[in-house]
Amino acid sequence: MFEQIVDTINGFVWGPVMLILLLGTGIYLSIGLKGMTIVRIPYAFKQLFKGRKSSGEGEISPFNALMTALSSTVGMGNIAGVATAVGIGGPGALFWMWCTALVGLATKYAEAVLAVNFRETDKLGNKVGGPMYYIKNGLGAQWKWLGGMFALFGALAGFGLANTVQSNAVSQVLEGDFNVPTLVSGLVMSGLVAIVLIGGIKRIADVASKLVPLMTIIYIGSTLTILFMNAAELPAAVVLIVDSAFNGTAATGGFAGAAVMLALRMGVARGIFSNEAGLGSAPIAHAAAATNSPVRQGTIAMLGTFIDTLVICTMTGLVLVVTGVWSGEPQGAAMTLSAFKAQLPFGEVILSVCIVLFAFSTMLGWSYYGERCAEFLAGPRIILPFRVLWIIGIFVGTQMSLDLVWKMSDALNGLMAIPNLIALVLLAPVVFRLTREYFAQEEENAE
Repeated sequence: MFEQIVDTINGFVWGPVMLILLLGTGIYLSIGLKGMTIVRIPYAFKQLFKGRKSSGEGEISPFNALMTALSSTVGMGNIAGVATAVGIGGPGALFWMWCTALVGLATKYAEAVLAVNFRETDKLGNKVGGPMYYIKNGLGAQWKWLGGMFALFGALAGFGLANTVQSNAVSQVLEGDFNVPTLVSGLVMSGLVAIVLIGGIKRIADVASKLVPLMTIIYIGSTLTILFMNAAELPAAVVLIVDSAFNGTAATGGFAGAAVMLALRMGVARGIFSNEAGLGSAPIAHAAAATNSPVRQGTIAMLGTFIDTLVICTMTGLVLVVTGVWSGEPQGAAMTLSAFKAQLPFGEVILSVCIVLFAFSTMLGWSYYGERCAEFLAGPRIILPFRVLWIIGIFVGTQMSLDLVWKMSDALNGLMAIPNLIALVLLAPVVFRLTREYFAQEEENAE
């Protein structure tokens, strides 16, 4: 009965209504910002490379804040999630994933702007922020209960989505490909995560700033190699992706309209699940950035969606289509694995290494998100117990079957979006005003 309840909640939070709300919020913000988040992508990259240096109050550099956010979003969604979308919805799902990312830029931007603008200094002297704080400080103390809901969902979701589930995936990969016993992988992962967590956000950010670029280069380098080897198929693959988005594909069966709707739904769902735009997780990391401008940090934050979906997910999707594995038997991560094995020497080893790195980085990034959510609910005294539980959870995850845990974490992760979307819509005028003022000042300084 409990599992049925969880399935019902999942059906809502990842169903058409919620996807429309997530997409609709992104469209509303994009219109209100007059397309700024697309036009200003080059400006955002310029700020990112400037952002290696701190310029304001905060615990970590703007660059490291983005790397911390990316550490939690670049993960299994980029490998298994894209394959699931293409396998069920056809190549057209990738097109709708791109569209979702374009409006998701505005959502991620707005989240970070609000997170920095309404952040606080906690009792330990650290800058803290995120949806729970911009709900409380932006909407008023009478809305604190809504921030509490977000914090509760966030603290609990992490133990499934980014803790036990991730460590379980790593232990299975290491056991299957390298014959490493799950007991050993569990102890090693717990130990490594413990070493990082002791140093708090500064050490998490330092590790993320080295790990995220490394794993991204390995993965993108591998996918680019496959695409280069199949360069002749690339134009036809792009045509197929666009055509399938509007006309459906034979592989999905049924009439064309149903096929198109399936492609759209899978593309939107997996795109949002991958880049987390609208779910409210990334702004928790960006709130810790040493910056004196919410808007400048917002432009850096939106690059998370750009890199995660428009770059990494696109690489995965194109590989699946040009190699033809999208219409075969394997689904999920197994589909991506079949492409790597067929195209690259030691392809399965390369993908396994990427999965391990992606999962490990997710454990680190989400540990900080969960910790901040727990602190909002119970104060700084909860930090040490939370870290201990997080480390124990990583080991426990390697030793158990996690079907129900995965479903529960999916549901909690989706429920995080509800308080966040309410706040984004109600506080959108603040985002629009801050953006106008910032770029008006930029133009004045340029003159």
